[in-house]
Amino acid sequence: MKLINIKNILWQTLKKLRNLSLSISLLLTIAMISIIGTIIEQNQSISYYQINYPINHESLNLIINWKTILNLGLDHIYSNPCFIIILILFFCSLLTCTFSNQLPSLRNARKWKFLQQTQKINNKARFTELQQISMCNMIYSLHNNHYYIFHKDKSIYAYKGLAGRIAPIFVHFSIILTLIGSLIGLLGGFTAQEIIPEGEMFHIKNTIQSGFNSTLPDNLIGKIKHFDITYNTDNSIQQFLSNIALFNNQGKNVSQKSIFVNSPLIFKGITFYQTDWNINSIRLKVGNSEIIQQSITKNKINNHTLWSCQVPINTKKNIVLIITKLDDPISIYDTSNKLLISMKLNEIVVINNTALQILEIMTSTGIQIKTDPGILITYTGFFTLMISIILSYISYSQVWITSIIESMEIAGFTNRATLSFEEDLINIEEMYTKYTWI
Repeated sequence: MKLINIKNILWQTLKKLRNLSLSISLLLTIAMISIIGTIIEQNQSISYYQINYPINHESLNLIINWKTILNLGLDHIYSNPCFIIILILFFCSLLTCTFSNQLPSLRNARKWKFLQQTQKINNKARFTELQQISMCNMIYSLHNNHYYIFHKDKSIYAYKGLAGRIAPIFVHFSIILTLIGSLIGLLGGFTAQEIIPEGEMFHIKNTIQSGFNSTLPDNLIGKIKHFDITYNTDNSIQQFLSNIALFNNQGKNVSQKSIFVNSPLIFKGITFYQTDWNINSIRLKVGNSEIIQQSITKNKINNHTLWSCQVPINTKKNIVLIITKLDDPISIYDTSNKLLISMKLNEIVVINNTALQILEIMTSTGIQIKTDPGILITYTGFFTLMISIILSYISYSQVWITSIIESMEIAGFTNRATLSFEEDLINIEEMYTKYTWI
């Protein structure tokens, strides 16, 4: 009795899952959640949401604030268990719909469908009648127009464009493959963010997102060998580049490449993206002192970024160093914002009888490290979707022919490209008439 109840529950569940309305509802839900995930920044710190989504009782922020975002898990919406459950339900719905509806409909499309009376088909069909009977000539005419033909007694059934009926199945399988690839990437992938000074070694440690089954590579060491910035003629940044070298635990160089935006380094499924850069500090000598490393502050004024720091020249006077670009001269101001002088790297200038030399501007580069084990499956899903779009333009056409006494009744139906199908029927009639009347 329990076994029968379980079967009934499973059967009822499958019937609900294969419902087209449920699939569309789940797809719309996924789209809405994705829109929310696009609007609300993902995987940021709590302080970021507190600053950008404060609790304000006089605006919309009373509903959408940092507490709501964190409590509902909207800060990591794509790895939220509720979102994953919806994806799995959508996956199951598509799978059951494919095997219970789409594949049987394809098998039915290949079956012989002889009709005793052509008027039995729906009212969208095209009808005509020919006064002479020659099954042989009709079969030849259909074959000449690339139809698959089935003949039985006084009836003929023909069709072409069966590939057009495969398109919905390809759409379902492409979405299924995309979902499988996304879930594999979500469960087995990770994303890390590293800010690395030029010339320094680094390990992959600072993960900002990781799957339940992901592991960080412990046999890989990286080094930023060189960092550079290229500028446009209007002094805007054109590109920033980082030369990354990868080593194994034995110190052997296994890969090296200069990466920039949209040109990452890929090594054994791990992708290194160029994301950001910054100036950390400067190294300088003041008078006869040893080399000093002075931290520097990033500022944004009127949409222009600059870096500044304050350096004591002597016990009584300080100066302010301003850096706008790596290859531009460094401006030196006093504390009353008066420009004293501009200088280049390694140049020695004298301020208040004190020699000043800036030896190095120390930069750091932002690298995002990401691995996605399901990416090939996801790309296969997208490629299959493109094929299905092409196949969907192929029209599926059917023709029924029945001989009655001294005439032939012809009926035809197509799911799209009606004008082209009418041309097919005219060609069939003309060819049939030509050979039959001779």
